[in-house]
Amino acid sequence: MDPIWLAAASFPALMVLIFLRVPIGLSMLVLGLLGSWTVYGSAAPLLNQMKTMAYSQFSSHSLSIVPLFLLMGQFATLGGMSQALFKCAEAFIGHLRGGVGMAAIGACAGFGAICGSSLATAATMGQVALPELKRAGYANSLASGALAAGGTLGILIPPSIVLVIYAILAEQNIAKLFAAAFIPGILAALGYMLVINLMVRLNPKLAGNIPPMPWPERMKALAAVWPVLTIFVVVVGGIYTGLFTPTEGAAVGAVATGLLAWQRGGMSRKKLQEAFESTAGGTAMVFMIVLGAAAYNSFLALSQLPQELAAWVGAQGFSPYAVLWAIIVFYLIFGCIMDSLSMILLTIPIFFPMVSGLDFGLPPEELAIWFGIIVLIVVEVGLITPPVGMNLFVIQSMAPYINIRETYRGVWPFVASDLIRVTLIVIFPVITLFILRLG
Repeated sequence: MDPIWLAAASFPALMVLIFLRVPIGLSMLVLGLLGSWTVYGSAAPLLNQMKTMAYSQFSSHSLSIVPLFLLMGQFATLGGMSQALFKCAEAFIGHLRGGVGMAAIGACAGFGAICGSSLATAATMGQVALPELKRAGYANSLASGALAAGGTLGILIPPSIVLVIYAILAEQNIAKLFAAAFIPGILAALGYMLVINLMVRLNPKLAGNIPPMPWPERMKALAAVWPVLTIFVVVVGGIYTGLFTPTEGAAVGAVATGLLAWQRGGMSRKKLQEAFESTAGGTAMVFMIVLGAAAYNSFLALSQLPQELAAWVGAQGFSPYAVLWAIIVFYLIFGCIMDSLSMILLTIPIFFPMVSGLDFGLPPEELAIWFGIIVLIVVEVGLITPPVGMNLFVIQSMAPYINIRETYRGVWPFVASDLIRVTLIVIFPVITLFILRLG
């Protein structure tokens, strides 16, 4: 069988395995090894490749960021930072129309800035904010939809594990990608808050009100979050200014959040062990996907499918923006059935060369960063797109009393907000590149 057609046929085979609930890392690993074996026509070259595959992937210094940021998120949870962030936001805007929901979004943004994981942000903030939203009289649809959407801020607002993986695949500067994601991340949080405000104005029955908090209580709540803000500024600011490398910044953040958790009494020996075990499990899951993607992408490169596809697109004379929107639609569809990290690892080796060969009027580095942020946002939309957006099920597990149909109904306005933001960033690349060009 022709290698190109063999590689093309592997995609539906991969989808079948995913639908059969075979772990996606294992699915990509098996298909990649079998495909390479078929192309080589012999097991000897494949066995030679397998000797060094795992080491070559996991010896990357940049990948050490992953367990450090995961550990940072674990320590942040133990230190009660999620509760502190939510209480602070609620103290200042909770009394406004839709204020408790907007406070939940603000807390998600703050926690995402020290967590780097969408699912962890959704799960943690679901535990903290869902009882408060219910107590404030919020409809189940709005409460669950807002928290599912707010959870996506965990992979958009830096530091972001998914951005780290994209930087490695596209050979881009991690610090510059973090800086480029900052404005789109803030726009995402503001867009979600605007959605809540509009929904409550159009239908006041969706949310109740809470009385304003006295100013002394507001100042007390504000004082509780200054360590979180300090950690964020030190980590992200230090990485961007070159004070330390991304790996060093992740280590500084993990130590700082660990000390804060210990100072606040959340760090017992048992909880410390649980944090390490959870971090090890999360890291193993990520690394298994990375290894599977390496095997699968090696097979695709061997088949020449990415190169042939890029050459074919270039020869057709398609508009660069038509190609970009086709890629965006692809991500929106497959985001419904695949997690964000797997999609990035699977598709960037195919799409990035294709986009790099098109003329968008941007220098190569700016094009790579702009495209990375667009992909990140669209992948984020997939996390909350019914019927199988992963964040929807995370929130459902936090609140089994909420019917999943209510969550589906409540999340669509937030999906619309995301699509508007994607359109703006595609039309105006300066939104993404503004901070970089200042430097």
